[in-house]
Amino acid sequence: MHFEILVEDRSGKIALDILIPKIIGDTHTFRVTSFKGIGHIPRSMASAKNISNRMLLNNLPKLLKAYGKSLQDYGVVFVVCDLDDKCLKNFRVELLSILDNCNPRPETRFCIAVEEAEAWFLGDITAIKQAYPKARDTVLNAYVNDSICGAWEQLADAVYRGGAQALTKLGGRAEGAEKSVWAENITPYMDVDNNLSLSFNYFLRKLREFV
Repeated sequence: MHFEILVEDRSGKIALDILIPKIIGDTHTFRVTSFKGIGHIPRSMASAKNISNRMLLNNLPKLLKAYGKSLQDYGVVFVVCDLDDKCLKNFRVELLSILDNCNPRPETRFCIAVEEAEAWFLGDITAIKQAYPKARDTVLNAYVNDSICGAWEQLADAVYRGGAQALTKLGGRAEGAEKSVWAENITPYMDVDNNLSLSFNYFLRKLREFV
């Protein structure tokens, strides 16, 4: 089986490039493609064919249509993105409507981190402590898995000097760079079979359906 994985940013690609071999082993192939943000689902599916930016959702209609023609019988597409402040039920309906517009439809799974990818790191506090032995236990232990609480800010408060407030002052580019550092440092220690994030475990189950 071949897996095409679409993620919204570079830090997600870094994490999944490390995690996926732990899940699917070495008898399958995969490719993780990152975008420059989640973007928005186009209002008109017809207009999606001409989109040239690098936002995930903006390009998703044309990508799924292309995969429907190229991946038949040997591959599956995984779309991995953050929920952020969206309604999970409505977001899934919107994503499935894109898939319904494809003929042929690629085998596709939508996996949504609730609320942000950092929730998957916070689901494995042991891994965080291995990567950051001085991480603040009071912050980590106060986290409620997959809660809508500002997951990346909570992780920053635990491991970054000055916490989220200091990191936010440096701007969006610095935030993105630091998220990539967290992915590089924490993901190698993650135990995929012992993670408390429900959205991570959904992703894990869906991948294992094919291996």
